[in-house]
Amino acid sequence: MLLQSTMEALRQLKLPAMAQALEEQSLLPQTQELSFEERLGLLLDRELYARDQRRLGRLLQVAHFKHNACAEDIDYRASRGLDRARTASLIQCTWIRQGQHLLITGPTGTGKTWLACALGLQGCRQGLSVRYLRLPRLFGELKIRHGDGSFGRYLATLAKTDLLILDDWGLAPMGPEDVRDLLEILDDRVNRTATLITSQLPVSHWHDYLGEPTVADAILDRLVHTAHRLELKGGSLRQKRECRDTAKVDPS
Repeated sequence: MLLQSTMEALRQLKLPAMAQALEEQSLLPQTQELSFEERLGLLLDRELYARDQRRLGRLLQVAHFKHNACAEDIDYRASRGLDRARTASLIQCTWIRQGQHLLITGPTGTGKTWLACALGLQGCRQGLSVRYLRLPRLFGELKIRHGDGSFGRYLATLAKTDLLILDDWGLAPMGPEDVRDLLEILDDRVNRTATLITSQLPVSHWHDYLGEPTVADAILDRLVHTAHRLELKGGSLRQKRECRDTAKVDPS
């Protein structure tokens, strides 16, 4: 009876994992050999773990990553210029907490988006908020929010995000309004929150891509000069995987 009352009290205190762990302990005779402090420590560990998992789930739901990628699966064997030591430093996520930027460039298929998602997941694992957005879709979303009056609120939400991933930079043309909106987004993030950009365009071509010289100068000043850079090389990893899969199927 006392056990049931204790578990109910734990649930009322919003400690459901701790209540479940207590019930499990009551069914395991070996736990009776543990001291009170040891049993309490196990209960607290279960609750902390459950809370961490719930928080991670919420962060992942908001992040909306394109790929289910993680740092443990990064492939360093492909000849694409990915330095293991430098990548390991980025995986620590210090650059995110310090509000720094990361630019990942390289030809199509070299794994830019996958790597960005892996680094974003690592940030979520450390309790940091992340949002993944394809730049062409972002501009479409901003046009809608200009129309319905929610543009300012949306900018405030993006500004509070610890890491904003902007994928496919340079894939589609940008109009003057798009360039100005991008400046607003990046200006809110300077020295406060981190931005990760992936692009097929070399950084040296970004000024021409942005089109408006004055605004382009302002954007690149906020984004490029002190950013970390990863320049991936080589052919498409997707094509290589397809060739391997075909070779496995075709016995000739």
